[in-house]
Amino acid sequence: MSKVIVLFNLKEGVSVTAYEDWAQNTDLPMVNKLPGVDNFEVLRTISLFGSDDAAPYQYIEIIDISDMEKFQIALGDETMQRVAQEFQGFADNPIFIATESL
Repeated sequence: MSKVIVLFNLKEGVSVTAYEDWAQNTDLPMVNKLPGVDNFEVLRTISLFGSDDAAPYQYIEIIDISDMEKFQIALGDETMQRVAQEFQGFADNPIFIATESL
């Protein structure tokens, strides 16, 4: 199984409430319905483990992918392109990391 992990902070001036509302009502339902996706979750960071220090990223997304080809095709859909544009309006230089299980 593959996973795509996305690390990001919100852009300056973006409301946490606005982003989290959009994530819960648009991003999570849309991505979870995509072909090739087994699960998608968005995590808000709390701190660095074992420390009170802030994590370097405010949010982490984890997309569990069972079929990468189907997933990549689905990303080209007009609706998903709109969702991706909206995400880019919230996220400041997100980092997308493709992974696979050992």
